[in-house]
Amino acid sequence: MASPNTPEQSQLGKSSAYIDQYDASLLFPIPRAVKRAEIGLADKAAPFFGADLWTAFELSWLNLRGKPQVALAHITVPCETPNIVESKSFKLYLNSFNNTRFADAAMVQARIRADISEAAWRGSDTPSSVGVRILLPEMFDREPVHELDGLSLDRLDMDFDTYSPDPSLLSAALDEAPVSEVLTSNLLKSNCLVTGQPDWGSVQISYSGPQIDQAGLLKYLVSFRNHNEFHEQCVERIFMELWTRCKPIKLSVYARYTRRGGLDINPYRTSHPGALPGNIRTARQ
Repeated sequence: MASPNTPEQSQLGKSSAYIDQYDASLLFPIPRAVKRAEIGLADKAAPFFGADLWTAFELSWLNLRGKPQVALAHITVPCETPNIVESKSFKLYLNSFNNTRFADAAMVQARIRADISEAAWRGSDTPSSVGVRILLPEMFDREPVHELDGLSLDRLDMDFDTYSPDPSLLSAALDEAPVSEVLTSNLLKSNCLVTGQPDWGSVQISYSGPQIDQAGLLKYLVSFRNHNEFHEQCVERIFMELWTRCKPIKLSVYARYTRRGGLDINPYRTSHPGALPGNIRTARQ
């Protein structure tokens, strides 16, 4: 069996040729298992469900007469996939459609679904599919902009001095009656695991259980500011540290990151299965 890919082997931070003819081999899957082991999931099933909701803003191809076509794409990658798809490789892959002819958008959709499914599920004994939705220009006007609903933690005026993840900042009223809350912040920032470039995000935390100390939670979220980790990994770390330290009965963590290279990634993790949130961008996206 071939050794699994590592982030350092990807095209991140390296000069990359612009390939404008379709090439699925550009996709670079990275196993989720290594980072999940860091948050205590080496030998047990994750206590969450969810998906990574991608938006591709720079999708184009040629029709059979050579006329350029443009579209948006929403891609849903289940968190049960053994791999994430490294985002620069995803961008290079989509660029390879630019001078490739397809009969129609349905063929583009089918090709993306097949290729991303293969990369994300590679190595699985029970491979499945990802979701792909193509939006043509006549549908662009229907794409809403909406901020994450909930009570903003950013209203709190206090001092901050911790910029590396510190779960000791988290606490909850474990001896009091449970509550249900939805809390948000626009102050989430982390850095790319390989390049160190900034990743800006907003986060929504929905939970039922012992009331989480809001000041500590905001300090904890801000503590990711100098942390190097991919979006999906940050959200799973936040979920697991809240789950472990604050003992919620139910928990969902949803982050929407600003786009890079024409792509945004919006991971959602929840303790209880149900419908995914709508892939609706915020103003910063």
